[in-house]
Amino acid sequence: MVSPEVRARYTVTIGIECHVQLKTVSKLFSGAANDAREAEPNTLVSHIDFGMPGALPVLNKEAVHLAARAAFAFGTKPQQFSYFERKHYFYPDLPMGYQITQLAHPIVVGGEVVIDVDGERQTVRINRVQMESDAGKSVHPTGKDYSLVDLNRAGTPLLEIVSEADMHSAAAAKAYAKELYLLMRYADVSDCNLYYGNMRFDVNVSVSQTEEFGTRTETKNLNSFRAVEKTIEYEVNRQIEQLEGGEKVVQETRGWNDAKQKTFTMRTKENAEDYRYMPDPDLPPIVLDEAYVADVAAEMPVLPAEWRERLSGLGLDRAQTDTLLEAEIEVDGINYLGLIEQNLGDQAYAKALANWLINVEIPLRRSDVTIALTDAIARAKLYRATYDLVAANKLSSTNARTVLTELLVSGEAREPSEYAQAKGYIQESDEGAILEIVRQVLADNLKAAEDVRGGEMKAIGFLVGQVMKLSQGKANPGLAQQLIKKELGL
Repeated sequence: MVSPEVRARYTVTIGIECHVQLKTVSKLFSGAANDAREAEPNTLVSHIDFGMPGALPVLNKEAVHLAARAAFAFGTKPQQFSYFERKHYFYPDLPMGYQITQLAHPIVVGGEVVIDVDGERQTVRINRVQMESDAGKSVHPTGKDYSLVDLNRAGTPLLEIVSEADMHSAAAAKAYAKELYLLMRYADVSDCNLYYGNMRFDVNVSVSQTEEFGTRTETKNLNSFRAVEKTIEYEVNRQIEQLEGGEKVVQETRGWNDAKQKTFTMRTKENAEDYRYMPDPDLPPIVLDEAYVADVAAEMPVLPAEWRERLSGLGLDRAQTDTLLEAEIEVDGINYLGLIEQNLGDQAYAKALANWLINVEIPLRRSDVTIALTDAIARAKLYRATYDLVAANKLSSTNARTVLTELLVSGEAREPSEYAQAKGYIQESDEGAILEIVRQVLADNLKAAEDVRGGEMKAIGFLVGQVMKLSQGKANPGLAQQLIKKELGL
């Protein structure tokens, strides 16, 4: 492991190429189905995907539409002129002997992704976004001396999103990958299912002690944000150790071994000239008129940055807001952001609602617990009625969370006030009753009482806790604290 002192002498430079599978029904150039997640090998293929002689590709117009939406997600517009090229290489899972992609004139040029790294706003520029067809999949059975080829993914429509080398830490790269995920999901461009490879990251890393970039390595096909972060941490240390030992870093393609938490050599890095790019003679250019571009712009939904701005008045930190953004797209039909937005006119309630969603409902949904209360209107009424009990000092914050948890899980159609009363959760606000408990607590805890008298106000929390314990959680803690101070002459 490189020491912090040695690490500080090097500048780390990171760029990421991200492949996103477009959520079309069929493939990019054939009519075969695009969803290969549970399909048997080689069942979602056509003569085009097999590369049969004379087979002519036909461009999927919905793929173009989704690529145009991606452009607006990056704060730019799709290019009105773009075209496809052939990228030649030979591998068993590429039956045509070339990949159809875009290099010279991609459908998106420029744009940016704004990220937050430890509270600091950073901008990662987008170099280009190109449409391309995926290759198939080589399968290497354990213990066998042969490999198999599955062409279900051959021809799958992809966007290759190429960033500029604007990142300089593993934390920044991880933040970029997560924001890219949110942008593509909210723009409804891709399902971005990392487990099924709908979103994959190729990470380029170099280190240098000068203003010149160092020799970079590319680690391919990372399918988690954590893998992006850990790959970069490992590569930075490995490259610095090589340079410090008098060795040279080799430009190469590497893989990531998640079990060993290290990268490994796959092959030496090819250059663009090795691929012999040429315009694809079977596909005409893509020409988008201004009316088409304007229509796509008009249909764009609210994106993460705008949601953060809309919720900014609630005092939520970035992590809390991102929890809402991420949870919104985890379950179909859940409208956390819209529910909060509907109540922004009552800031106190909107903030309480946001906190309950973040700390109660979302953790429940992410656990093995099934939420039985599925009706959106009933859920909204539950949150509002529970808040009214808290605002009236009839329910403590702790018991409010308990009521919400129990009614969300059980799905019982009961008024929170009735339910809380039956369960004994209603808060005691009778001053006389609480005063008796306060006096008992002060008598039983003379040392803590003296500490409070002496200005040690932390001890008052202990005394309030004792009041809550004796009252079985029913005492109003705010009133209890007031009475403790009054009894101690403060």
